[in-house]
Amino acid sequence: MDLVVQCYEATRAFPASEQYGLTGQVQRAAVSVPANIAEGQAREHKKEFLHYLSIAHGSVAELETHIEIASRIGYLEVDVAHRLFGQTEEVGRMINGLRRSLRQARPQKGQSAD
Repeated sequence: MDLVVQCYEATRAFPASEQYGLTGQVQRAAVSVPANIAEGQAREHKKEFLHYLSIAHGSVAELETHIEIASRIGYLEVDVAHRLFGQTEEVGRMINGLRRSLRQARPQKGQSAD
């Protein structure tokens, strides 16, 4: 969620002409990360949760690409881009750790293995 807030704050400085372009793409990719995690967690089966975590991880990669583009064309200051990259790396590690944990977890008595 902190990453979403930071992305929204960073995109405020983007040109108005990018409102429906890069600004929207950065914001949508950022929002997609926690939204997919939440949706997956609400599903009934571990396999579905893992699927949504994979989508969230893809959104992190998409967001990193948008940040790099914004940085290269001068919409983001270098320090802001570095801060955002630090956040995306942390979120990516957290998602991967959760995925690893879920894959290794044994089902509890009375639960299915999926």
